[in-house]
Amino acid sequence: MPLQHRVMDEGTGVWKPVPMSSVVMVLLLAVWLLYFALSGDRWVPLLDGANLLFHEAGHPVFGVMSERLMVYGGTLGQLVFPLAVLYQFRRQRDAVGSTVAVIWLGENGLNIGRYMADARAQLLPLVGNGDRLHDWTEILSRRGLLRFDTMLGSLLRLLSVLLILAALVWLFQQARRAKPMD
Repeated sequence: MPLQHRVMDEGTGVWKPVPMSSVVMVLLLAVWLLYFALSGDRWVPLLDGANLLFHEAGHPVFGVMSERLMVYGGTLGQLVFPLAVLYQFRRQRDAVGSTVAVIWLGENGLNIGRYMADARAQLLPLVGNGDRLHDWTEILSRRGLLRFDTMLGSLLRLLSVLLILAALVWLFQQARRAKPMD
């Protein structure tokens, strides 16, 4: 009889087995994303277009709840989608999908940190009406933190890289734990 891999049972909390080939593929994806996000280009093809769409959609969606929330809606929109994907993969006990969702969340953190660090300089182009302030200019001004924009943005970018690296380490650990049952 062939060896059987552990099968996920939602009640047991056992994660699906992770082949080492999946770890390698996710590692290559993370390196590619980090290369684009941290290089001079700073635009990940296709993914950042989707992230921008989620950002812009977040403004009116959260703005419906409160005018004050509208400025936060862009950032919240960028975070809600990868968190929803993460939630679904965690429910399914899918380590590879969960890791990719965390990497997506971290990649969004890199972009949010870049946007945050630009709050005073406002060199990044805005989508739509150019008369309004950048979101993070308004957010940090409300809190009296505008002078810390570059420090806060750099800190968020560092935390985002650490989040991505932690997700990769966790996935590798999951792959090493996945052993066939006797």
